Amino acid sequence: MGLTSKYYDSKIGIGVDFGTSNSAAAIFDGQNIHLVNLSKESAIMPSANYLDKHFVATVGQSAIDDYISGNRGRTVELSAELLGEERTSAGGNDGPAGEGDTSKVFGQAFNDVGLPGRLFRGTKRLLGSSSSDRTLIFDRPFRLVALVTPILVKVQKALISHMKDHPEDTADHACIGHPVNFEGGEDQRNITAMTRLKEAYGYAGIVHQTFCPEPTAAAISYLYNNAGQQNQRLLTVDFGGGTLDFSILKRNQDQFEVEATHGIGLGGDRIDQTIFTELVFPLLGKGERWSRMIDGLMVDTLFPFGDFEDLLINWPVSYMLNQNKFTAPVMQRMVETDEAAAKFRRLYDLIKQNYSYQVFEAIKTFKAELSNQSSAILDIPELDIEVELERWEFELMISDLLFELEQAITLTLNKANVLADDIDIVIRTGGSSLIPAVKDILDNQFAGKVVEHDPFTSVAAGLAIADFYGYGGQSA
Repeated sequence: MGLTSKYYDSKIGIGVDFGTSNSAAAIFDGQNIHLVNLSKESAIMPSANYLDKHFVATVGQSAIDDYISGNRGRTVELSAELLGEERTSAGGNDGPAGEGDTSKVFGQAFNDVGLPGRLFRGTKRLLGSSSSDRTLIFDRPFRLVALVTPILVKVQKALISHMKDHPEDTADHACIGHPVNFEGGEDQRNITAMTRLKEAYGYAGIVHQTFCPEPTAAAISYLYNNAGQQNQRLLTVDFGGGTLDFSILKRNQDQFEVEATHGIGLGGDRIDQTIFTELVFPLLGKGERWSRMIDGLMVDTLFPFGDFEDLLINWPVSYMLNQNKFTAPVMQRMVETDEAAAKFRRLYDLIKQNYSYQVFEAIKTFKAELSNQSSAILDIPELDIEVELERWEFELMISDLLFELEQAITLTLNKANVLADDIDIVIRTGGSSLIPAVKDILDNQFAGKVVEHDPFTSVAAGLAIADFYGYGGQSA
């Protein structure tokens, strides 16, 4: 492929990077890259959508803020779904069964009657699953495409606003980024996901679409910025919030060939969840014992912390912990007089005030600090938590994930039938690529060849360049 000709008469190129955690967009005018502010504060917008009871949508950080405020201090009460009535008797000698012979049939208790709204975060993870096509929101079925579209509408409106300086062009076209492999175990997951993306972008007003793998887009932006370098083989390592993607490109003059791509479901979100599990869980009561009277007998067991874990580390649904079946045992345990009671008071505060999001934001700050210094303090003032950790301890904590990275690098090289020595430049991009242990793995394997390239915006920039010059394939 070459960066030499447009595929239609657009005056500018547009790139949209709809990510698992965050989204970005860029415009290329043939000379310069311009990042598009998707909010007043930033060019980076959380990929979040919140629907309230009236089906009014908010997007981005506003969606997260609405979710948090709507669930803080709220007790979740689940009601049973009425399925119908059943007759318990066929009637007696006196005639047919009467009023007292029927009973209502209820399904599993699942309806949160006081739910103010639903937050959808990380929806990109579901795009490849054919079983997740529809979800019920306040008794109304929504297709997955309909949950993604408001985020893309917000992006397209920002593009329109930004393009006021380009009246000769419109925001109805873009090169669209996608992971090498969407998450999920289905054989057709990439085809399913790409079909859904095409439909959602179309509804958002971006009707002229081409698609490009995200690591390839990052490589394109690097190639453009370094046009004087010739005849090179590049390995791109794009370590983002949801996926870890690779691309190997061979550059020859102004042409390039994609020799291999690879991707796995490993991203910064899993690292954050690991930190939460390893550092925060023990401070919330994990591993502590619980003694109580049951039927006149004193019973001593481990506190059933496992019942809480999945909801704690998935903050968009952690409000579900504010049910009596979760809060009652915590309240019983936190009134004990031992030292561990303070941990359960923390857990109670986290549940009642819906602090899981704040915990993850603190973890992201903590992780960033560990990238710049040998130790850092995980500071969560809402829960009175301060934990200091050495960088080597953090690296040990995520050692299994780092091993997955090493295996994926080897597999990518094998797919291209090349050795590490055949790689001339390694492009390191994506937020998780800033972790020193990730840098070390790449530096050890590709000594003197690794460069950092716009960790948070390289993909959007490369997509805009690809749109301008006409690189990019059609959707599935």
